[in-house]
Amino acid sequence: MATEIERKYLVKGDFQQDVVGSQRLVQGYICSQSGRTVRVRIAGKKGFLTIKGASDAKGLSRYEFEKEISLSEAEELFKLCEPGTIEKVRHRVVYDNHTWEIDVFQGENTGLVLAEIELSDEEESFQLPAWVDREVTGDRRYYNSMLKENPYSLWNK
Repeated sequence: MATEIERKYLVKGDFQQDVVGSQRLVQGYICSQSGRTVRVRIAGKKGFLTIKGASDAKGLSRYEFEKEISLSEAEELFKLCEPGTIEKVRHRVVYDNHTWEIDVFQGENTGLVLAEIELSDEEESFQLPAWVDREVTGDRRYYNSMLKENPYSLWNK
């Protein structure tokens, strides 16, 4: 079993000067039940099928299985997805020997910018870049599967 360990933060400042790569992502959900999700993602000309289990009590880690599939397979699987898609541009930033992924959301989630860092264990130490705001790890509202159901544009901010 593969375990994903990540922490998630809101972004408050300019990270653009540190970007080492960017890619547009579109994703849909075949299943977005509490405790399990099955996601289809198109990233450039590649497709991915991802299955995620329930998060632990802290929201830091969960089971994740991901398999690259062809673009045509991903496009076919999108036909099975629940209503609503997530659109975003993912930027990669290397900071203090860690790679951060900064998602700038589009569509109904425009205005939301989240940074994620994947860790090798829950106690791994790391430095926060200046553009990081408050931590939202474990806050289900910021899960992509939840943003599909309750887009950021509808929140009372």
